[in-house]
Amino acid sequence: MRIASIKLKNFRSYRDEVEVKIDDLTVFVGKNDIGKSTVLEALDIFINNGNGAVKMDKTDINIFESKRDNKETVITVCFEDLPEKVIIDTSVETTLEKEYLLNEHGQLEVIKRYQNGGNPKVFIKALHPSNEICEDLLTKKNSDLKKLIKELGIECENQSINSVMRLAIWNSVIDEIELKTKEIDVSKEDAKKIWEKLSKYLPIYSLFQSDRKNHDSDSEVQDPLKEAVKAILSNHELQDTLHEVANEVEKKLKEVSTRTLEKLKEIDSNIAESLNPVIPTTESLKWQDVFKNVAISGDEDIPINKRGSGVKRLVLLSFFRAEAERRQESDDNSGIVYAIEEPETSQHSENQHLLIQAFISLAQADNTQVIITTHSPLIVKKLQFSNLRLICDLGEGNDKKVVDVLPGSLHYPSLNEVNFLAFDEVTEEFHNELYGFIEYQGWKSSFISGKPTMAYVRIKPNGDRVTEQKVLTEYIRHQIHHPENMENLRFNRIQLRESIELMRTFIISETNDNGYIEPES
Repeated sequence: MRIASIKLKNFRSYRDEVEVKIDDLTVFVGKNDIGKSTVLEALDIFINNGNGAVKMDKTDINIFESKRDNKETVITVCFEDLPEKVIIDTSVETTLEKEYLLNEHGQLEVIKRYQNGGNPKVFIKALHPSNEICEDLLTKKNSDLKKLIKELGIECENQSINSVMRLAIWNSVIDEIELKTKEIDVSKEDAKKIWEKLSKYLPIYSLFQSDRKNHDSDSEVQDPLKEAVKAILSNHELQDTLHEVANEVEKKLKEVSTRTLEKLKEIDSNIAESLNPVIPTTESLKWQDVFKNVAISGDEDIPINKRGSGVKRLVLLSFFRAEAERRQESDDNSGIVYAIEEPETSQHSENQHLLIQAFISLAQADNTQVIITTHSPLIVKKLQFSNLRLICDLGEGNDKKVVDVLPGSLHYPSLNEVNFLAFDEVTEEFHNELYGFIEYQGWKSSFISGKPTMAYVRIKPNGDRVTEQKVLTEYIRHQIHHPENMENLRFNRIQLRESIELMRTFIISETNDNGYIEPES
């Protein structure tokens, strides 16, 4: 199972509902405090139910909606690549399609509504039977389903299993079923058990936060071995083995308790009859807790979360590189999502190269998704446009939109432009790209016309100096390409930005008026 999209409403800076598509590799870019990490943390809250790196509380409500007394936060996640069969009642297999639990796009769409930062109510939005007879079968108890089968005179081979009875009822009116989009409340009655079973099919979600916290409790998200335990224990074959071990232990414990109580009966039967052994079920065992003390330590057993930021990030870098290699070589079919905030933190440019390559490789492995936030133009330039999501602030009310990154002023993929828009990165490289595009289109004369000029001293091949009048863009262009010419005052960052914005505005205007020539591939 993989994440297809997430929707946020009334959560932190996301006021109106915003939908974000999630791919195998998804990279969020945008200015500081724009809401990049918010998306990653919302997924952690949703999938890990507050038992991961982040917990939901009332301060997560959008401040503008809070003032209007709207206390409901909504996080919706759509899943695809769904399991062919699921178990939602006892041990009998069924399918999400047979249970009418898929939306119009064939996805499992789960909505969690948090009232004032509290525990969520869970709904599944699906194309579901709307007929009065069979619209609420998922929420009915076993006794209610039996009663309905008897009233309708339906033959049902096994009335001890809810999924079998539901299917019998739906099949009895199959020609009359009308499907409508509906939110099914799986927080109440027997439907709650259905969600508890379904939630076990969700992918593992591991959030590696940027180095903002420094508490002992942060070790779980800073030490990769703890994340490895989650992935290892999710293996289906290993789960079967652990289940067998647990059953054997349960069997032995029952033997011991039975013999003990039999001996007690010989002394005092009344006391013996009042006692019962309490043995946890196999399903309730938390195997991950058995390995909670795993860690990577160094000199004098100093744990990784107590080391410097650079060291911690290097360990994580190595973890992701090793994990990418392992998952590509193995047939591990457990879904996992790695979410990493600002992986470039405290890393040299060479390490950043290795890191993004590890993420690209990891995202290519089956059943694996990687989601990151970044402020690194270097990382952005290693990506495809399809990987990028640009978060924009719409202004009043702190509304946001998250968009796929498309060509802006230029009409071909330009990651220099992405970095200009997302990180406000003003570079000579982007300046050259814009200038070259204007020249290619034959627009240079129109661009220069009417703009103020400044003196530029040009050095001829014979060494003579000639003073010429150049517009700001030409002045900068000449200085970039002739750094050996020291006769002119060096342009500054403010001038470079001004020239870039002049070219972008001109290209957009010229394109709207005249169109453009498609560059040769």
